[in-house]
Amino acid sequence: MLNRWKTIAKDLLAITWIRRTYETVNRGFLESFGSSRVLTHLFFTGNPLAFNREQSAVLRGRRNYYRNKSTARVTHVELRRNIHRLEKGLIMRPRREIFARDYITETIEFYETAARQWRQAPGTMDSAEMEWAHDVLTEYFRVSGTTDRTVEAARARFAKVEHGAESTGKIPHPKELISDISYDDLVLLAQQRRSVRWFEQRPVEREQIDKALRVARQAPTACNRIPYEFRIFDDPALAKEIAAIPFGSAGYSDNVPAVAVVVGKLESYFSPRDRHAIYVDSSLAAMQFILALETLGLSSSVINWPDFEPLEAKMQRRLSLDTSDRVVMLIAFGYAHDEGLVPYSAKKGLDTFRRYND
Repeated sequence: MLNRWKTIAKDLLAITWIRRTYETVNRGFLESFGSSRVLTHLFFTGNPLAFNREQSAVLRGRRNYYRNKSTARVTHVELRRNIHRLEKGLIMRPRREIFARDYITETIEFYETAARQWRQAPGTMDSAEMEWAHDVLTEYFRVSGTTDRTVEAARARFAKVEHGAESTGKIPHPKELISDISYDDLVLLAQQRRSVRWFEQRPVEREQIDKALRVARQAPTACNRIPYEFRIFDDPALAKEIAAIPFGSAGYSDNVPAVAVVVGKLESYFSPRDRHAIYVDSSLAAMQFILALETLGLSSSVINWPDFEPLEAKMQRRLSLDTSDRVVMLIAFGYAHDEGLVPYSAKKGLDTFRRYND
């Protein structure tokens, strides 16, 4: 027995030595190559695969953006972007008599393409998007001055478009005060929301899921592109399979009755400067989805998605994702088990993360 404990002690000492040696070498390495952008560039030149998937996704997304402009689609992100730019011009105070000269012709071209699809392939395009574009353009030309040749040429082209959409009032308007939810109510909802990992083994009604998604889509996105998808798996076997792919679900993935894979769509952007927008926008939507689930009696847990090539490749194959699609997170959800526990998860004090005018 004594010899056994001696062996265990030696093994522990060896493990401790290896860990400390690794940390020492690693810190020295990071202190060197992390000290300047030039050295960082040299490091990744010698290690080109570190962010290769993300780089490939950004480039493929830009390629797909331009390819998609000539194909029939349910939603036209380039049209959405420019219509929202017009909306921002319409709400300016004071509003200029002439604005959007530099992109109104392009916007009309986008609109003509969408209207052509609307006429030739009914039902293949989001009707709300077409109505919104029609209404905002109508309002733009109503308030625009008549002395600018570019605007007048665009006005004439718009008048000739056989769009088939009717005016539905989807134009800028005063903010509505339609909620009576108090701050205290919101605090209670936020405190009620806990990361639940133990669920009742009963299905989640799709009507409830869709209700939560309607709240999710109200989250703000850059130029109203809504550059994400929620891939929902509510078949118990599929939910368990998908939930088991990330590292963070070890030990409880077999208990997940439904899971949403939040996927960012880099094909929504023509410039690499916007490559982070999918993560911001989809995360805002995910939080609203989670809070909406709470109001419906459903609980959830966000499953972190690591940028780890074997898992990236596995999820890409399983979901048939395009190279330009980026998994942002997974959300396990369902009815919380009565006997399941949740971590306490103490939050940081305000003084640890809040700064004013600093």
